[in-house]
Amino acid sequence: MLPGWVPRAVVLEALAAPGEDAVHSELLRQWGSSEVRRLSYGLRSVIVKRGSDAQAGEGAAYERYVVPLGLPAPELLYGADEVIVLADVGRVTLEQEPTADGFVAAAELAARIHGGTVDGASGFPPSRVKELAGRIDLDLELEPLVEALDRLHREAPLGVVHGDFVPKNLVTDGTRWTVVDWPLAHLAPHLSDLYTLIRDAVAVGYDRGPIVARYVEVSGADPFLVDRQLLVGGACFCLLALTFVIEEGVRTIPGSEDWIAPLRAELADLVGQLS
Repeated sequence: MLPGWVPRAVVLEALAAPGEDAVHSELLRQWGSSEVRRLSYGLRSVIVKRGSDAQAGEGAAYERYVVPLGLPAPELLYGADEVIVLADVGRVTLEQEPTADGFVAAAELAARIHGGTVDGASGFPPSRVKELAGRIDLDLELEPLVEALDRLHREAPLGVVHGDFVPKNLVTDGTRWTVVDWPLAHLAPHLSDLYTLIRDAVAVGYDRGPIVARYVEVSGADPFLVDRQLLVGGACFCLLALTFVIEEGVRTIPGSEDWIAPLRAELADLVGQLS
């Protein structure tokens, strides 16, 4: 039986299935804040997702950013409230097969995403640094980050930030790469997406040089500006991640409390480089 929250009519039509008893359900992720399943019949499959808290905004992100800008994301087949149905874009992630070519291809995607132009206010103004730090009682001197972020807002255009641009969210069908999981998308002038991509590439032994070079080539950006956008983006990512883990993750993701100390140390190091 399919879970009660699955929109049956939409799924059965997309799969051309005769009934829900014929549909195979594969659980891909189940946290307190989200559940993701692959539903299949014959050679057809779709992805169904239910999200709450920070994971509930994916439909809105599609409406505001993904669809108007044609970003490299799965096609949205259905979206209502906290439930969405997406086209299945592949079964292999960059986390499962972390190849050098995969990381370079992902840099191209990051350039395409951040290069999208859309009207709207920044989702990460300088004031948000102090707001987030205050919410979690973070005892760090963050004024260098506030100043650097303020300068970026004056010198760099706002671009779409995916917000969780990590190998598990980069999927391939063997021909092309696609980015999944968009509920955290927002506008900002920093490059936290490129930062997290490089961070994970270095962790598995690859050099950051070709990844940055590919981003600069595709985006046409100033390499010196990119370097600053990376530092600021890394610090913003760590601050957001800390806030999420402390406020929500410790309730919904088993073991996430172990992420707090390393994220705090990483944030302190990045802010130190901005001083």
